[in-house]
Amino acid sequence: KSLYAKRMVKFSKELEAQLIPEWKEAFVNYCLLKKQIKKIKISRKPKPASLYPIAHHPYCGLYLFQPVRNLARTFSDKLFSSSETPEILEVRRRKSSENGDDVEEIYQTELVQLFSEEDEVKFFFARLDEELNKVNQFHKSKETEFVGRGDILKKQLDILAELKQILSDRKKRNLSGSNSHRSLDSSARNSDFSAGSPGELSETQSETSRTDEIIEALERNGVNFINSATRTKTKGGKPKMSLRVDIPDAVAGADGGGARSIATATSVLWEELVNNPRSGGGDFITRKKIQCAEKMIRKAFVELYRGLGLLKTYSSLNMIAFTKILKKFDKVSGQQASSSYLKVVKRSQFTSSDKVVRLMDEVESIFTKHFANSDRKKAMKFLRPHQQKDSHMVTFFVGLFTGCFVSLFSIYIILAHLSGIFTSGAQVSYMETVYPVFSVFALLSLHMFMYGCNLFMWKSTRINYTFIFEFSPTTALRYRDAFLMGTTFMTAVVGAMVIHLILRAAGFSANQVDTIPGVLLLIFICVLICPFDAFYRPTRFCFIRILRNIVCSPFYKVLMVDFFMADQLTSQIPLLRHLESTACYFMAQSFRTHEYNTCKNGRIYRELAYLISFSPYFWRAMQCIRRWWDESNTDHLVNMGKYVSAMVAAGVRITYARESTNLWLIAVLVSSVVATLYQLYWDFVKDWGLLNPKSKNPWLRDDLVLKNKNFYYFSIAVNLVLRVAWIETIVRFRVNHVQSHLLDFLLASLEVIRRGHWNFYRVENEHLNNVGHFRAVKTVPLPFRDMDSDD
Repeated sequence: KSLYAKRMVKFSKELEAQLIPEWKEAFVNYCLLKKQIKKIKISRKPKPASLYPIAHHPYCGLYLFQPVRNLARTFSDKLFSSSETPEILEVRRRKSSENGDDVEEIYQTELVQLFSEEDEVKFFFARLDEELNKVNQFHKSKETEFVGRGDILKKQLDILAELKQILSDRKKRNLSGSNSHRSLDSSARNSDFSAGSPGELSETQSETSRTDEIIEALERNGVNFINSATRTKTKGGKPKMSLRVDIPDAVAGADGGGARSIATATSVLWEELVNNPRSGGGDFITRKKIQCAEKMIRKAFVELYRGLGLLKTYSSLNMIAFTKILKKFDKVSGQQASSSYLKVVKRSQFTSSDKVVRLMDEVESIFTKHFANSDRKKAMKFLRPHQQKDSHMVTFFVGLFTGCFVSLFSIYIILAHLSGIFTSGAQVSYMETVYPVFSVFALLSLHMFMYGCNLFMWKSTRINYTFIFEFSPTTALRYRDAFLMGTTFMTAVVGAMVIHLILRAAGFSANQVDTIPGVLLLIFICVLICPFDAFYRPTRFCFIRILRNIVCSPFYKVLMVDFFMADQLTSQIPLLRHLESTACYFMAQSFRTHEYNTCKNGRIYRELAYLISFSPYFWRAMQCIRRWWDESNTDHLVNMGKYVSAMVAAGVRITYARESTNLWLIAVLVSSVVATLYQLYWDFVKDWGLLNPKSKNPWLRDDLVLKNKNFYYFSIAVNLVLRVAWIETIVRFRVNHVQSHLLDFLLASLEVIRRGHWNFYRVENEHLNNVGHFRAVKTVPLPFRDMDSDD
């Protein structure tokens, strides 16, 4: 029994680990059914002997005649025994039509034989029927959805094929028609025709015939044209058509970023292809646009195949769960009920339907033919990408670099103490010149470490972050990789700091020694833009594309990964300020003269401080405007107000640091309090989905990923405390110049830690929204649609 119990527990963990997180509520509730079986097992245990005399016991008659009943039951079993196992339950199937035309099959079990614990058994089978009906209904809905997607994609592919053929034929006509136009023009000149030459007439007739050919070809594929029977004419007498070819803003690439076209050029009219085939010196719908449309359709097929694979996994896991739980019931009840019920399960919709398998085979054949040049192996690389395997070498190097970092940091502390950098006033130049560069790498490494912690927690709690951020599973960064990058950065930075101090103590000239931070920054930039497939190239290029999208946010469709990264930048304003001072220090060649005040006292440098402090909030506000424009959701405008208030508060605090008057102090208090309250409300209510007074979890939300609710209360308190760190700019806990820089670095580090802490709950809330809507497959925009469609 203990071994069997261990196997049941093991399967529970396997089911929890393998099920699709977004469809968790649609899976059979294995744990609940297992608890019900335990109740049946408890009810079958013999009850303790009664203290009453047997004559006065309410079941006295049953006890007296029990031997006779047992003998009669044995005789009847032998008399009517047969080779087949008698049915002890009957599962009936009835049809329900609650939604009009949608007919659903409902299963209901009736017990044929009596059980000693009949109430518990009835409740178990009633619950089992509910779970079976739930699984069938969900499978049927998803199957219908995917079959519909497949039909639409096949129609899109047919249109694309017709379009390619028409473009090819038109190119051939243009090549063959150029010679005929020359001869017609020559004959027109010889005949002195002033207007209406045969060349123009033939050109108009050929374009009209091509228009009719396009309409007929596309109508065969189900494309409906507005007023196709009575099409209007252009000034040249050429027909207009209303089919539109859309190239949406986001055509995600393999790593989740993807090349995206600017919003104002996303939709082109098909009529331009027919009416103006030579406008602008070339085709308005070019081969490049056709390739873009082909890429979109290909990605849609890949996502459809992925969804079908998930639905196939859903069916198999639920079938195993039903089998396991019924065998457990047989073992506890001593009856053979599993065979009867399993027959019904195998005949039910989610196991008997073969539409998913047939559609998967069809998608494989279509993809192999149209997108892989009939190379099945190449097609399978797209349809079934291999998951990354955890490497022990990565773990080894993480531990190695961590040990090196701790050792080097200890050496640096000793050398800094011996050289008196943090105590002597003569070493102010070190904090003004070298400190900013090293602070950039330290804050960046800390942020990478926090991101690694986020990846670890998301994976541990089965939050599907790769789906949320639209990362490719083959190139997505894992938490070990993030830790490796963070420890490598920190080891390199601390090593450079140690070398810098050693060379200074050895008597090398300051002009040579102070170039070390600049060299380190140059190496980092070279690694970031390195075109070779090394040092996590997909991640590096994805990062660069996201930064481009953030800076040009009004012109690009905003995805989850875009505004998530923009939120990270709002917590790295000190890093951007340090980059400003570093760039000025090296561009002005202050490292030769050690006149660090050249940049600090410059007017342009002081004005740029406002621009750099405003930029992350401005970019984020522009993203909110773009999302409001695309989605028509006024919540994005309200969210924009949060970043505008933060921008005002940041500017007022910079001004107060330069002009410490009572008026600016009042302005700092008012603007900072308003911005902080705005941010706290949005953090807790919108981004985290907490502070719901009607929730079953007091002041949290109904669904929680973490089992211990105290973590959420603690996180609320931590986020609240770290959000009010701006109070330090008013109180000013500063003793000397060196300690002032160290305190600024500490506050910047706390903000990075707060952002990493915020990241987990933000993605958790997004994951729960996907779970609530059963979103496990992306909806890919398609290139061809009608002008009057709602898409």
